[in-house]
Amino acid sequence: MLKAIRASKVDLVLLAVAAVWGASYLSAKAITPFASVPAMLSVRFAIATLAMVAIWLIRRRAFSKTDLLLGTLFGLTQSSIMSVETYGLKITSATNAGLLISLTIIFTPIMESAWNRRWLPRSFFLAAVGAIVGVALLVTGNGIQEPNFGDFLLFVAAIVRAVHVTAQGVLTRNREASSFNMILMQCLTATVVFFVFDIQGAFDAIATFGPAQWAGTLFLALFCSVFAFVAQLWAIRQTSASRSTLLLATEPIWAVFIAVWFGGETLALVGILGAIVIIVSTYIGQGIESRYREKIQAETKN
Repeated sequence: MLKAIRASKVDLVLLAVAAVWGASYLSAKAITPFASVPAMLSVRFAIATLAMVAIWLIRRRAFSKTDLLLGTLFGLTQSSIMSVETYGLKITSATNAGLLISLTIIFTPIMESAWNRRWLPRSFFLAAVGAIVGVALLVTGNGIQEPNFGDFLLFVAAIVRAVHVTAQGVLTRNREASSFNMILMQCLTATVVFFVFDIQGAFDAIATFGPAQWAGTLFLALFCSVFAFVAQLWAIRQTSASRSTLLLATEPIWAVFIAVWFGGETLALVGILGAIVIIVSTYIGQGIESRYREKIQAETKN
């Protein structure tokens, strides 16, 4: 009973992360025209870092060697994801981007299984494919455009994101490490990386941003970075990278819902069907993964 309650709590946290990231598109869309990608991201992560430092000064949990090393590593992989993904989105269509990023659902369990040398049941991969089909239905309202270099960048971003999530799950497993400290280092590393790429642009953004841009940046920094990154890493350490990725696959649903509700966009019947397919596939997949993980844990104990 306690395990079920704990699993539900982890699932709810991951769904909250997916919802926050789904809401990030409208905020980012309002900021992108006012700054370069590195400048925008450096300001965002600088605010996130300052917020986390303020919290750390209250908690004052010492940094371990693991916190520093893994936090820096995750900062580099996160910087890579956001750079490639953002530049790709500027070239390709939102439809193609949604489809290609969703490939993370397939790449992550493959990488995690290969790393652990223990493959998940075939039924899990069927559920993952089902989720991708759902994403395809959800984002094809305006049709799929021909592939371009932006599509290639999004394909690379999906692979890097899968590596990032898998590494977080595998490298932090059974280690005495602070999720908060590691994410603080991750945000600090990302801030430095993006700042170095466009120092002048960062200062220009700070000087020229209006209330709308600052509101969007604060949301991206505090909710989409501080909360989402800490919550995601905590959840991955409680469950698995594969299960986390499947639940985070609901992000397109939240993105479309928020775009329709707050952005005045419309959702066709095929999009609604896609949302339903994603939800059903995710529910089935998480059940398969949960039963499989419990089976492995029981075998290990015996």
